[in-house]
This record gives sequence, structure tokens and C-alpha cells, in this order.
Amino acid sequence: MTDRRSRASALALATVAALGVVATAVSPVQAQPLVLVQCQGTETVAYNPGVIFQPREFEITTAGRFTSCLGGGEVTSGSYDERFTIVAGCNDLLDNFESTRTITWNTAQASVIEGTGSSTAVAGQVITTFTGTITSGPFTGRSAVQTITLPQLGLLKCLTTGLTGTTGITTLTII
Repeated sequence: MTDRRSRASALALATVAALGVVATAVSPVQAQPLVLVQCQGTETVAYNPGVIFQPREFEITTAGRFTSCLGGGEVTSGSYDERFTIVAGCNDLLDNFESTRTITWNTAQASVIEGTGSSTAVAGQVITTFTGTITSGPFTGRSAVQTITLPQLGLLKCLTTGLTGTTGITTLTII
């Protein structure tokens, strides 16, 4: 009888131990995969004074509006505004750059992206890609890629009063 109780106790102990191992293996919270966030919108750029072929100092004002964001939870739209001065002409607007962009979301929170960008001219439009890391705010630590496509329809203005601005589409992807 003692032998039967010892076996029963050993079996019970082994079962509890096995269940404990299974419960321990299942109980830790599983890491959720990061969800891709994608925003679509427009960017308007103004140059003052207008950009001409001869390099000169001018102010660039940008206004970006993301009207639709998917995958960001409560973040469904956002915007950014920037103003800076450079020396350039119509022939060298495509130089590489470093920038910090702050996007204010519809939630009143802001994400700061620190990164680099470059532009290429293709078929009458300038395509700029800005790639960086979100250093604060929602999505901190994640990578961001913004593509901006601006038509340059008034390039003949480079010969006269200068190119003064344009509006195009932009996409922001947060990985």
C-alpha cells in the first residue's frame, strides 16, 4: 500500500511539475509584431524669393498634411510645417540634406524624425526620399521613410522671376 501511495504521489508530483512547465512556457506575454503605419497626403512648398538659375539665398516654407493614416491605432492623420533658408539655384536643388522633421498627429502628440534625404528629377517632377529614425513621441525607435513627389511645371520661370512653389503628393511609411 505504501508503494502504491508513493507511486501515486510521484505521479501527481510529476503531473503538477509538467503542468507547471507548460503553464510557464505559455504564460509570458508574447511580443506583438510591429504594425506597418502608412500615411498619405500632400506637401506644399514655397520659395521666397523665387528660385532662379543663378544660386542665391532664399527661404523655403513647407506645409505637409497627412490626411489618411492606416495601422497607427489612434493616429489617423498628421501635419508638419518647416521654414529654413538655403543658397541654391534651379540646377542644384537636388543636393543631399540632413533634417529633423516634427509631425504633429491628430492625437496632439508629436513624433520627431531625424534623418537624411536626397532628391532626383524625373520627367518634370522632383522626387525626394527622406529616411530616418523616430527619436521621440509615438513610434519612437522605429524607422520612417517619406517620399515626396513635387511637379516642377514652371521650370522656364528659372529664367525670369523664378520658381515660387509647388504642391505634390507625399507618403510616410513607419516600419
